[in-house]
Amino acid sequence: MPKITYIEHNGKSHTIDVPSELSVMEGAVRSNIPGIDADCGGACACATCHVYVDEKWFDKLPKKVEAEQDMLDMAFEPNKFSRLSCQIIATDDLDGLVVKMPSKQA
Repeated sequence: MPKITYIEHNGKSHTIDVPSELSVMEGAVRSNIPGIDADCGGACACATCHVYVDEKWFDKLPKKVEAEQDMLDMAFEPNKFSRLSCQIIATDDLDGLVVKMPSKQA
């Protein structure tokens, strides 16, 4: 079970075990991690689970699909490390993944 670290905009850190095959968003929601709203429930239909992936992890993730990029265009202050956490599936290869939340969600 990979450990994922979520860092709130204010710097508060939460490290939790996320069951493999759940999304990073689902792990946050199930553990009541603040900063990920997940309004669409993980359907890649909003940008309220936007995170900034730590640079050392970014290239280890699967590439964004067009639908994710379209949603990120609507996210609050996206940057080159932006991803939707609903599109990142927890796997053993992502043990230690670090994501940061923006100051607000779209």
